[in-house]
Amino acid sequence: MTRAALLAFAAAALGVLAAWEAVGEVGGAARRIEALVAPLRAGREPSVPEWRRLVTVGALAALAAGWLLAGPVLGAGLAAAAPLTARQARRALAARRRERLVAAAPTVARCVADALGGGHSIRGALEVAHRGGVTGTPRAELRAAARALAMGDATEDVLERLRAAAADPAYDALVAAILLQREAGGDLAGLLRRLAATLEERARVEADARSLTAQARFTALLVAGLPALGATLAELARPGFVASLAGTPLTAAMLAASIILQLLAWAAIRRIAR
Repeated sequence: MTRAALLAFAAAALGVLAAWEAVGEVGGAARRIEALVAPLRAGREPSVPEWRRLVTVGALAALAAGWLLAGPVLGAGLAAAAPLTARQARRALAARRRERLVAAAPTVARCVADALGGGHSIRGALEVAHRGGVTGTPRAELRAAARALAMGDATEDVLERLRAAAADPAYDALVAAILLQREAGGDLAGLLRRLAATLEERARVEADARSLTAQARFTALLVAGLPALGATLAELARPGFVASLAGTPLTAAMLAASIILQLLAWAAIRRIAR
């Protein structure tokens, strides 16, 4: 075997080992990324250290992307905006979790009622309710409540945390029914089933209202966005058109007033639709 063949064999072997190590590193990076987003996938609120890690990784990713696209200035700006973006994303995720928890209120009430009908106490019903038909965020909240009960927390405290997490009249009624039954007695399982039926009817009415007003809401948002679309098309047809409008005091004042009015209209439409 010639020297060239030996060198080629060694290079091929080293290449295979390097590829194997690269695959391992990619797998390790994927596992680390999965660990970072695990709280979001589980539907629970990330802890402070978890949020810090997410913000740090997001800032580094924004820095790298901006640097590659347009240089270090854009990268630094995107990285500096990462904490604000993360704060807004955290609020949006919290609102989304509350929406999912509220949407599952009928199922939660029915699961607790079924557990009570099966002979469990209130604490036992709360501990087994998360094994019912709920998934995602509601299941995570009920699992946290069951864990707190298992650790010896008072039932009133656990119910209050669940009610505060949802921040909705549906859970106000659910918690009030449970606490009232503890004081006065009565058929709590039947009451919770009637409450579940009422909440389902409310959800159907709200869905009908959204479907009946969908076209009007879309038209309102479309009309509110037409000026921005027109300005974009004018700028594409004649670059510098928008800048020329801001070149004189009168047109600049009119442009600023139109932007403010459009933002107010957008906010009003969203508030009315909500």
